[in-house]
Amino acid sequence: MPITSKYSDTEVEKILAEVAAVLEKHAVGPELALMIAGNIATNVLNQDVAASQRAVIAEKFTQALISSIDE
Repeated sequence: MPITSKYSDTEVEKILAEVAAVLEKHAVGPELALMIAGNIATNVLNQDVAASQRAVIAEKFTQALISSIDE
């Protein structure tokens, strides 16, 4: 069953394009881009998610990430 989002594709794509432009501006390679993405995820979890829910949300995020990659 596909996951539906409360955010529009247009909104997500616009923000993603802006983030990609910043990474391109700084000539960021894949390793650093992933490090930055991981740090952003960690910061969001630590700052915006209740401590009691962090591990659960992190696990769901991990599962979503794994299911979204092409193998």
